[in-house]
Amino acid sequence: MSTNIKKIGVLTSGGDSPGMNAAIRAVVRTCAYHNIECTGIYRGYQGMIEGDFKEMGARSVNNIINKGGTILKSARSKEFMTPEGRKKAHENLVKNNIDALVIIGGNGSFTGGLIFNEEYKFPVIGIPGTIDNDIYGTSHTLGYDTALNTVVEAIDKIRDTASSHNRLFFIEVMGRDAGHIALNAGIGAGAEEILIPEEDMGLDRLLDSLRKSKASGKSSSIVVIAEGDKIGKNAFELKDYVEENMPEYDVRVSILGHMQRGGSPSCFDRVLASRLGVKAVETLLEGKSNYMVGLIKDEVELTPLENAVKGKSQVDKELIRVSDIVSI
Repeated sequence: MSTNIKKIGVLTSGGDSPGMNAAIRAVVRTCAYHNIECTGIYRGYQGMIEGDFKEMGARSVNNIINKGGTILKSARSKEFMTPEGRKKAHENLVKNNIDALVIIGGNGSFTGGLIFNEEYKFPVIGIPGTIDNDIYGTSHTLGYDTALNTVVEAIDKIRDTASSHNRLFFIEVMGRDAGHIALNAGIGAGAEEILIPEEDMGLDRLLDSLRKSKASGKSSSIVVIAEGDKIGKNAFELKDYVEENMPEYDVRVSILGHMQRGGSPSCFDRVLASRLGVKAVETLLEGKSNYMVGLIKDEVELTPLENAVKGKSQVDKELIRVSDIVSI
């Protein structure tokens, strides 16, 4: 291990996700294990600009592994997008003797880290934290597994009422421009149809599918929609369209919203966060920078930060085929 790093700063940025606290805990305790200092930076890059720092030791992260959200808070910082803002941030890091950064967040956060590294040659390592699972270089981002379980539990409850009333439910889930949550939760909850941005299903095919379901004896149906779906209509417009063309259906819409981002992280997310946090610190101590730590084929691997930002995560085509077969 290289010894020129004496203190590491850790921050969370962008949207919060379950598992971020477990990652903060792993970073702080790995620093303690290797006898180096750790500083928590509150409110992401905005806190870095304002000098909102707090020294963290092994005991300062007790009892946070099971908590959703982030104890370091998160904020989107317009000021950090300016050279002046980044200059202030760098001055604060130097003033506080911080030698390297661990950034827990998504694409926007990593882009900020890349630019900061280019300008100041400041060592940075990224840990992917977002429920959307839309980052290249890892099969799972922190919070994704927890969000999936939350969504499946919600759909199970909605199905109870759908089947009691012969209703069709459109359930909109988060994911921005990626269909990972919709596809996996849709299969896990037994949805009849899944609409995701990666596959342009079209309105006619949706109606066809619903007619087939009806003809095969299904009295209620669940359709899961990713918020960035290519049909381009929101769930309420889809409801109106289906009711016009299939008046026999009583259609309801449920938008799960931010409940998907909260809650206690699953065991999978806690273990993943712990593995990634340890690897992030040890990668910096080896003198490496500008990487993201991620999970590839169940191994913790490094992906250049630039590739993580520019690459596109893909949905599993096999799952789309499975979904078509099991929803018959």
